[in-house]
Amino acid sequence: MLYSALINVMVKAARRAGRSLKRDLGEIEHLQVSLKGPANFVSLADKRAEEMLYTDLAKARPGYGFLGEEGGTREGTDKSHSWIVDPLDGTTNFLHGIPQFAISIALAREGTVIAGVIYNPANDELYIAERGKGAFLNDQRLRVAGRRKLDECVVACGLPHIGRGDHGLALKEMAALQNRVAGFRRFGAASLDLAFVAAGRLDGYWERNLSPWDIAAGQIMVREAGGTITGIEGHDNALTTGNVVCGNEFVHGELVKILKPLG
Repeated sequence: MLYSALINVMVKAARRAGRSLKRDLGEIEHLQVSLKGPANFVSLADKRAEEMLYTDLAKARPGYGFLGEEGGTREGTDKSHSWIVDPLDGTTNFLHGIPQFAISIALAREGTVIAGVIYNPANDELYIAERGKGAFLNDQRLRVAGRRKLDECVVACGLPHIGRGDHGLALKEMAALQNRVAGFRRFGAASLDLAFVAAGRLDGYWERNLSPWDIAAGQIMVREAGGTITGIEGHDNALTTGNVVCGNEFVHGELVKILKPLG
């Protein structure tokens, strides 16, 4: 498949950083048995991947701004373009040797995301999307699932863990939905949850208290696959609120109806 020059830049950077993370994943199982554990190793792997991405993207597009999970904002001379990057989404999964993690790269122009790449190096799944050109998984065109009965839908969510999020609200949300859907899933990597919705593997997904780098590439992926994605209010921008709900138009609407009054 022929990609645009922009997508080629993003894919090349993601694959190079992905090779580094895949090598690091192979070391995790050896570190699990040590008393200290692999946490410091994973932190270094995360930072190393971000620096690789920054180097490659800055070389290909000098002057673009860069917002990364590890290094924060790096101003560029080109104020209209900015990369939004998560070098390792699903850190806890990676830490435990669970192969559900991804590199997420988005490019925003004048504040609007125009391209996204999500890459899981563990299984070599590469998701790409470009504004107006569709979304793809390893060259196969993506479409969101078409189910229009909530009780037939499998929906992913985020579950706040120790020290993070509103646990009481999360329990209320799950209680309100658990007898309405066919199943819940919690995979632990927001970018891949969004990619799975775009691919029709999941019918819907919601989560609160995310960061822009968790959402940016997945947002355009869902939209280019024909889905609807907003904040939990139903009309707000997930990228700015940090709360996300998505699915096809029907599933999105049903989830908003249930979740919005709870928050």
